Amino acid sequence: MARLLLLCAASGLLLAAVGAIPPPEEAARMARFVLHSCDWGALATLSAQEGLRGRPFANIFSLSDGPPGPRGGSGVPYLYLTDMEISVQDLEVNSNASLTVSLAQTPYCRQHRYDPQNPLCAHIIFVGSIVKVNDSEAVLAKKALFSRHPEMETWPKDHNWFFAKFNITNIWVLDYFGGLKIVTPEEYYSVKP
Repeated sequence: MARLLLLCAASGLLLAAVGAIPPPEEAARMARFVLHSCDWGALATLSAQEGLRGRPFANIFSLSDGPPGPRGGSGVPYLYLTDMEISVQDLEVNSNASLTVSLAQTPYCRQHRYDPQNPLCAHIIFVGSIVKVNDSEAVLAKKALFSRHPEMETWPKDHNWFFAKFNITNIWVLDYFGGLKIVTPEEYYSVKP
C-alpha cells in the first residue's frame, strides 16, 4: 500500500511538473522557467589565456536567480566567482560572454526520454556580460546562491569570492521545432514566471 501511495505521489508530481512547463508560444515565460529550474549553466568566454587568446572557452558555473520554488526567481542569473578561476580571468579582459542553461539537467527531459539536443528539452542561450554586483544587490545574490548551493558558504575565504550577475542583452529560446525564438530582455523581465 505504501508503495502504491508513493507511486501515486510521484505521478502527481510528474503531472504537476508537466503542467508547469510554459507552452511554446510563451517564449519569454519559457526562458524564465528554464533559468529558474537550473542550478548551473555553461558560460562561454573569449579566452585571454596564452595559446588560446581570442578563442571560445566554455566552463560550468553554479548559478541561481533566486531561492527554489515557483515564485522565487528574479530572472537575473547570479554567480559566485573568484579571480583565481580561469574563466573569470578571461572576463577581466573582456566581460562579454554567453550562458546556456538547459532542462537536460532536470528530471523533466529524462522522464520524457528527450535527448538534450531535442528541442523539446528546452534550452536558453543568453548573451551579455558579467558584472560585479553592488553591496545592496549582493544581499539578493547571496540569498539566491546560498539557498541553492549551501556548500558555497564554506568555500575558502582566502579565494576572495565575490557576487556577480549575468547582465542579459540578448536571449534565444529553443523549446520546440522550427528554430530559435528571440526574446528581448524587456519581454523576459516583464513576464510573470
